[in-house]
Amino acid sequence: MSEIARFVNNGAASISPAVAEKVLRQLPQWKLEFTQIHAPLFPHLVDQLEFLADAVEDAVEGAYKELPYTAISQAVFALVYSHKKVGIIPDSILNLGYADDSSVVRAALIQNEKAFALYATAQGRDWQRITSQP
Repeated sequence: MSEIARFVNNGAASISPAVAEKVLRQLPQWKLEFTQIHAPLFPHLVDQLEFLADAVEDAVEGAYKELPYTAISQAVFALVYSHKKVGIIPDSILNLGYADDSSVVRAALIQNEKAFALYATAQGRDWQRITSQP
């Protein structure tokens, strides 16, 4: 297991249903913030964050009940991590600032690829467009 996957798993272990509900209430604002990300080296990041936000919304609200809690907690952790402006690499560092965010998001997507692919299909979304690529 890669270090970043271990980091995501450890962070996700602290995500309780109460934390997921709190994040759910903040997601509309976070989604707007995510659309403002300018990261040409990570062209899929905004779409991936939007996808994870939608998955968390649907799962926590009960609209989609097939997503395992491991996938939900990792998605919530990735969203929280990406929302913070200071992570392993501060977002303000030119060209590299979103490398850590992208890695955390991709680790959540890759570790739960089958579950998220099923969710994407159920929602009529193109999983290949979401992709687990940077």
